Amino acid sequence: MSKHLLPGSERAIAAGSKVVGACDPAEKIEVVVMLRRHAQPQFQALLDKLEAGDPAAKPLSREAFAQQFGAAPDDIAKVNAFAAQHGLSVVRDDPAASLVVLGGTVQQFQTAFDVELHQYEHHSIGRYRGRSGSISVPDDLHEVVTAVLGLDNRPPARPHFRIRPPFRPANARQQVSYTPLQLASLYDFPAGDGAGQCVGIIELGGGYSTSDLNAYFSGLGVKSPTVKSVGVDQGGNHPSGDPNGPDGEVTLDIEIVGALVPSATIAVYFSPNSDSGFIDAVSRAVHDTTNKPSVVSISWGGPETGWTQQSRDAFNSVLQAAVTMGVTVCVASGDSGSSDGAPSGDSVDFPASSPYVLACGGTNLTASGQSITHEVVWNDGAQGGAGGGGVSAAFPVPVWQKGLTSTASSGGKKPLTGRGVPDVAGDASPMTGYEVLIGGSTTVVGGTSAVAPLWAALIARINATNGQPVGFVNPKLYKTPGVCHDITQGNNGSFAASAGWDACTGLGSPDGQKVAAAL
Repeated sequence: MSKHLLPGSERAIAAGSKVVGACDPAEKIEVVVMLRRHAQPQFQALLDKLEAGDPAAKPLSREAFAQQFGAAPDDIAKVNAFAAQHGLSVVRDDPAASLVVLGGTVQQFQTAFDVELHQYEHHSIGRYRGRSGSISVPDDLHEVVTAVLGLDNRPPARPHFRIRPPFRPANARQQVSYTPLQLASLYDFPAGDGAGQCVGIIELGGGYSTSDLNAYFSGLGVKSPTVKSVGVDQGGNHPSGDPNGPDGEVTLDIEIVGALVPSATIAVYFSPNSDSGFIDAVSRAVHDTTNKPSVVSISWGGPETGWTQQSRDAFNSVLQAAVTMGVTVCVASGDSGSSDGAPSGDSVDFPASSPYVLACGGTNLTASGQSITHEVVWNDGAQGGAGGGGVSAAFPVPVWQKGLTSTASSGGKKPLTGRGVPDVAGDASPMTGYEVLIGGSTTVVGGTSAVAPLWAALIARINATNGQPVGFVNPKLYKTPGVCHDITQGNNGSFAASAGWDACTGLGSPDGQKVAAAL
């Protein structure tokens, strides 16, 4: 049987990596195989209408989506037969999500997909299992399989939070901090506690301790929300006790959402930090018929250039499914300014650069009493971090961003050549950060990681009041730009703030009541 190279699966070894040896051929691993969607033309027609903000287009229930657009039974059967032929086991198949998880040894997977796996060492990534070149699939899976994820397990994402440094950057105006409740008041969030809603939170490591959460909510005078841990691909709630590691991210996300919607359920999807783990965690949240999150918050990402085409496409496919099911996905836009920490040049952060998410950038906010006195682009310099933003090189300009321009720090405006990031913003500077409790200690944290759960909580309040999910919010927000506080001062490196949308803070920070009215 002849084989076909899987389009977009080409992978290069990360620059600066060195081979430290072959993989143990007997090592057991799991791989996520993504399949084409059933009735793709009809799916695309619905997606186009929702993306354009067509009021006549209605999202589907999860059950209706699975029935209409899940993977065809024939396609799943073909993957199962392929697995059996190569001695691989089917760990899980999820027709609604169009994916199959296969288990087996390194040797079995190398033979099945025609790849060579080696162990690599990298100064910042650490040790990882990697491959180079393309993946091959046999004739009968050609066009059935759209991505094979997890053969290479290098971590594609990092958490976007920053603990306030013990020193004060030279350009910091002042150091203040806020509780989530104070920020909700300053941003004029509509009243509500999120009753009846579920907020999904994606985490790629770390964990939370219930004692931290209970003490934090009790200190704020709000009831403790119901928090559920959902393990994906052998991930789970594993706190290390280190607030500077992923625990800081996990706890920050839960405490911000829980403080603002204490009557909502918070489902935390824990998965390993690999492209397969990340994509599968989001897929589980989007298709979860038990917890049914109406909004998902993601505070992890990495430079767009660090992802293979197949991984970006597979991730985007999951996010498109979220749009058609009315699930709002809020994503942090990054903490390293316009470069996003890429090896060279500017880059936007993915998945924030997907056109199917609400990308959340950062500001520096000062207030007096109940009102905001000053809000500018978050940029505390190279050491202190800055809000991610810019223009995507992977995705075209979405219909709701047509005609917009980006403003360069050096002056001058240019029409957008790709998806502009971010869409909205909120307080993110550690110098004006969030008071949270991590590892038993109160600490002040910033980063666009805090902005994604802030917006997710706002959406959950609006959903609870409306009695139904607002779904994909971007077309409505861009149609009514006055719903955000326009940020017109500051830059994130290559891009400057300006009147209207800009590539630092998007449409601006939330004016909660106006956002609620627009949605």
